[in-house]
Amino acid sequence: MLAAYINRYGGPAVLQVGDLPEPKPGPSDLLVDVAAASVNPIDFKLRDGKVKAVLKFAFPLILGNDLSGTVRAVGANVRRFKAGDRIVARLDKARIGAFAERALVADADAAFAPTSIDLVDAAALPLAGLTAWQALFEMGQLQAGQSILIHAGAGGVGHFALQLARWKGARVITTASAKNREHCLALGADEVIDYRSTRFDQALADVDVVLDTQGGDTLLRSIAITRAGGHVISITAPPTPEVARAWGVKPPVTWILGFLTRRERAAARARGVNYHYLFMRPDGAQLAELVGLVDSGVLKPSIDRRYPLLQAAAALAHVEAGHAVGKVLVLP
Repeated sequence: MLAAYINRYGGPAVLQVGDLPEPKPGPSDLLVDVAAASVNPIDFKLRDGKVKAVLKFAFPLILGNDLSGTVRAVGANVRRFKAGDRIVARLDKARIGAFAERALVADADAAFAPTSIDLVDAAALPLAGLTAWQALFEMGQLQAGQSILIHAGAGGVGHFALQLARWKGARVITTASAKNREHCLALGADEVIDYRSTRFDQALADVDVVLDTQGGDTLLRSIAITRAGGHVISITAPPTPEVARAWGVKPPVTWILGFLTRRERAAARARGVNYHYLFMRPDGAQLAELVGLVDSGVLKPSIDRRYPLLQAAAALAHVEAGHAVGKVLVLP
């Protein structure tokens, strides 16, 4: 089968496209003919080796963390799905491989695909949609009437977070460029701050929840404008030692992560803010809820570009450059 993979960590040049053996489903697996996979920042971070201290893989490593497709075969223990079913899924972090003609999906991580949108476009939903859901509602505990600042509201995660926050009944604020202002307002933002002309920390105070997609100084300034008892969730900063330990990572890596995250954790403690690092998890039941919101018209994926699998490197480069508005897809 055709796949986009790496044999070592490195820059864009290490990504290859070629034939690899087809995966064999285990008892609780679905073998899926991939309709499309979406590109996420974790893909080029994995390629670069930036998370190799906490996530271990063997080579060759097929990239790609979520997909849509049609079930080709099922393992002996699978009861919910059968050959011919159209599904979406975020693959388990320990067994990725969506940039390929076929991929394995754990039964528990899959959901039936939306019926109201094209199967290819449905690939935009799993990882980014689950990230937004888990950040806003599990970690942020967002409630109707609360305020939320969503950084980069036109981005892959941000555009789902805007729609979910509006659906929840929150006051939704986002940062974006001026050219994406109307797009963000249409998605559900009540206020759009042009990050090129206005410092958000001079325009806001006592926000209930912040979804950080930038890290660094933006994260520290986000903590500074969050109310005591509020929540700041980062999907970009280094993992906290607590998260790493939950993954089974041991010293000295946890000590290093403690050092790398010391400023944001100290700033949050000083303000009485709840700081969270989120590495989203696959969840088929939760994904089914998101599919329901798509089919009811609450959620709509925004698709920036679609690339053939042979141009997977270009797809990653486009997302890595920060140019995408919504999601970028790779099609076998």
